[in-house]
Amino acid sequence: MTTIHTVAVIGSGIMGAGIAEVAASHGHPVLVYDINADAISRAIDGIRTRLESRVARGKLSAEACEQTLQRLVPVTDIQALARADLVIEAASEQMAVKKALFAQLAEICPAKTLLTSNTSSISITAIAADLSHPERVAGLHFFNPAPVMKLVEVVSGLATSEEVVEQLSALAVKWGKQPVRCQSTPGFIVNRVARPYYAEAWRALEEQVAAPEAIDAALREGAGFPMGPLELTDMIGQDVNFAVTCSVFNAFWQERRFLPSLVQQELVLAGRFGKKSGQGVYNWRSDRPAASWLETVSDADSAMSVQRRSDGVTEIDGLLLIETQGETAQALANRYGQPVVVCDRQEGDVAVIAVAASNPASANRKAVWHLQQQGKRVLQVADYPGLLIWRTVAMIVNEALDALQKGVASEQDIDTAMRLGVNYPRGPLAWGEQLGWQRLLRLLENLQRHYGEERYRPSSLLRQRALLESSYES
Repeated sequence: MTTIHTVAVIGSGIMGAGIAEVAASHGHPVLVYDINADAISRAIDGIRTRLESRVARGKLSAEACEQTLQRLVPVTDIQALARADLVIEAASEQMAVKKALFAQLAEICPAKTLLTSNTSSISITAIAADLSHPERVAGLHFFNPAPVMKLVEVVSGLATSEEVVEQLSALAVKWGKQPVRCQSTPGFIVNRVARPYYAEAWRALEEQVAAPEAIDAALREGAGFPMGPLELTDMIGQDVNFAVTCSVFNAFWQERRFLPSLVQQELVLAGRFGKKSGQGVYNWRSDRPAASWLETVSDADSAMSVQRRSDGVTEIDGLLLIETQGETAQALANRYGQPVVVCDRQEGDVAVIAVAASNPASANRKAVWHLQQQGKRVLQVADYPGLLIWRTVAMIVNEALDALQKGVASEQDIDTAMRLGVNYPRGPLAWGEQLGWQRLLRLLENLQRHYGEERYRPSSLLRQRALLESSYES
């Protein structure tokens, strides 16, 4: 077993600098390697600024700050990395670059040196394939900002030894992080399971279901996600987010559930990368628009009769208010021969609705009045199967189940990764249990029927859990 004393970090960008700060703050001499000495200086200056800010706020002593900075050693000669016990690569997200770099490291570093990559989606198996001692190669994927975010994905390639995984996991804990273990598969845990969060928002935008600010408000305020999916892609960078989506899509042999968005591609081609360029989905140089909530309905449109017909179905003066199960309001209105308003999953004070085109306006107002009487802010979108919250959560849960079934990671690690890596309000598998496997299965089957495409195909494990749930109920 390697005793990890000296750590080397390759790359002095945002991630590299953040990882170097983490290692140095926990007592390790850190070799900060970059071919550009000025880039290293900027990275260390940035670390100094962050640490001094913590000192000013009383979060860190001046002595600890100085000691951390003294442990950072600028290196421009890659041969110097021979004295590292652990190398963490945080360079360009290009397979050719990483393979060439790791080939150099394998020649320079002793066999005991652990070689890791901070890649978010590139195969660890492929990086290690041509190296001597591939068992010492693993993924060590931090999340931005590395000093703040708790999650670290410890990724095993096909040849990675269990001893190395154990050692890296223990090190992550010593650094105050929460490690999760996963196999080398496209996107690992977080970047795989999170794809539907972005994909369904782009689809809603492409199909003109609602304005971007409405889509974001629904997922943020109606489902409890910390940030709406479109504003999040602006924060990440449209170029970065799109590149990861394309990487995962191609790695999965063009599975349609990972299909990149043409709308996002247009933003990238236009150089509208989001906050860093000043414009993306939103114009960050000015105030972003707020969602258009429906105005308060007067008591003149109040309902005479409100009756709960069944779970998720309420009749309001002859109109059916139905919580979506993946069918449009118009399809339901045709089936029942009554006006129908469908509503999304309601958490908190937000209600997202869609109305059948055949509904009288007076009936729609009664539905809105009913929801507002319950203290809901009402957001109306186009008649869209599954609406915004239900279909997004269902797709996230479905992807998590697929990853679990294929041995990517344990159920606990998948849930931990999504809570800590992207701050989801619940782990997707625990969320699925709460929502009901049968309900999720029905919704995805209806979406698959509506679109006639494989994108919404329920996973085999979802079908199994739905059957098991049914047997418990019978």
